[in-house]
Amino acid sequence: MLPTWRINLVFVALAACSLTAARTFTVHNACPFTIWPAVYTDLKVGSAVPNISTGWEAPPYTNRTFWVPDNWRAGRIWGRRDCNFTQPDVTSCLTGSCIGGLLCDAANGSGIPPASVAEWTLEGVNGTDHYDVSLVDGYNLPMTITNDKGCPIADCPVDLGPDCPAPLKGPFDSTGYPVGCKTACFANLDGNQANSPNCCSGQFDTPATCPSSSVQYYDFFHSRCPNAYAYAYDDLAALKICPGRLAASYTLTFCP
Repeated sequence: MLPTWRINLVFVALAACSLTAARTFTVHNACPFTIWPAVYTDLKVGSAVPNISTGWEAPPYTNRTFWVPDNWRAGRIWGRRDCNFTQPDVTSCLTGSCIGGLLCDAANGSGIPPASVAEWTLEGVNGTDHYDVSLVDGYNLPMTITNDKGCPIADCPVDLGPDCPAPLKGPFDSTGYPVGCKTACFANLDGNQANSPNCCSGQFDTPATCPSSSVQYYDFFHSRCPNAYAYAYDDLAALKICPGRLAASYTLTFCP
């Protein structure tokens, strides 16, 4: 039998977990190849972090489930492709690399474009969960966010690589297949990312001064993935909500 003090410690640990983590998240790799999911929390927005490492290897058709605090803010999950962490740096993966190698740096490891990104803020404005699939950083994997409470689906379920416009296409894997599709901002098509309608930056940093019509190749992304952010101000099309009181659990599926 365990000593009384050890039993008490177990109960304290379980109680602490139940108070700080009320949701389950599942990341499912439905791709026929290995990916390396990554998790990032903007610590300038909130201090609550998921009970999961900031990066791991996910072989084909595998799941990983973990706890996420009810008050997770500005959280991001994305997948990395074609990785080799022998010498971990920002070039460890063909797409989606981060500072830190396999384990993305907690302060600065938000990922390098192009990368499809799933985003969450739980119990945010009016106690509502906000979540979306974003192509603002470009595309590298199809993904879908579902939940167990019947709230809306956010997704970009198609492979954008093969049809990606030539100025945006790439990088390419060893067979020449395009595993990424950059945005016009990241590709720097207008030559000035600091003051760019493609980036919604500088004098173009409001919805009024950065309409979708001013963003090159917006229609390519939006027409194929209408439930995802195709640029920074796509809130009406892409931002999904779910009442926080439902305490929804979420599943992110790559290659749905």
